[in-house]
Amino acid sequence: MLSLKEIRNRIKSVSSTRQITSAMKMVAAAKLRKAQDAILGLRPYASGLQNILLNVTVDAENSGNKVFTEIREPENILIVLITANRGLCGAFNANVIKHVRMLTEEEYAAQLGNKRVHFICIGKKGYDFLRSRQYPVLVHDQELGEKPRFEEVAKLADELKVWFVEKKYDRIYLVYNQFKNAAVQMPVAEMFLPLRLEKKPSGWQGPVNYIMEPSKEDLLEELIPRSLRMHLFKALTDSYAAEQGARMTAMHQATDNATELLRELQLNYNKARQAAITKELSEIVGGVNAL
Repeated sequence: MLSLKEIRNRIKSVSSTRQITSAMKMVAAAKLRKAQDAILGLRPYASGLQNILLNVTVDAENSGNKVFTEIREPENILIVLITANRGLCGAFNANVIKHVRMLTEEEYAAQLGNKRVHFICIGKKGYDFLRSRQYPVLVHDQELGEKPRFEEVAKLADELKVWFVEKKYDRIYLVYNQFKNAAVQMPVAEMFLPLRLEKKPSGWQGPVNYIMEPSKEDLLEELIPRSLRMHLFKALTDSYAAEQGARMTAMHQATDNATELLRELQLNYNKARQAAITKELSEIVGGVNAL
């Protein structure tokens, strides 16, 4: 059994840890409320924009405009990996890293072996993993995932669009954690480019014969960049909300575990203290009897 001093030190250490995890839980909960409102408010707009784009793109596809829907042989792959900068958020980072490994090592193993799979890392944890594997990382940004700002996201989305149009990359993926609720985060790998017409968004009921002014081609030149920017911004906002939910849940569990450990330590301390007192009394009684 541990000594009284050792148990007291452990109680002090666990109490300090519990205060930290409790504070981190409250901070994550406050951030989660804002992030959740942001992503829930963003999704209807993104879905509506996707519906309009899909209707217009279907007709443009029929007319021969396949710049953004062209399916090419996947020789060069670009993956945008979105993770957190810090840990203490459960399996949040591990799950999305596992997902990107499945995508690259199973579906694009040949391209990976030929160094034709490149990465853009948003977040430190994903970058540390890729660097340890010596994977080619083109861009590493730690700030964009912490506070997604549409202006900066739009610049990155436009650059990705140019790379695809110029055939520098044949497929571009977004790999991130999608926010479901505070306790559930789902890692997903979404194809950013080319646009996948066969994947219809929820609520889509078929093409609508719109009367458009200007022409559909001119409208696409405006809609497609806007949709791509929104797609990337939604992914970053989703990941940020999922991170705060994962961190709040992890810190809640850590606080509960610390509370349970403190209860056990306090019980062990009382038992050890009682045993020490009983031993001292026995020695005193023994000494008196000897006299």
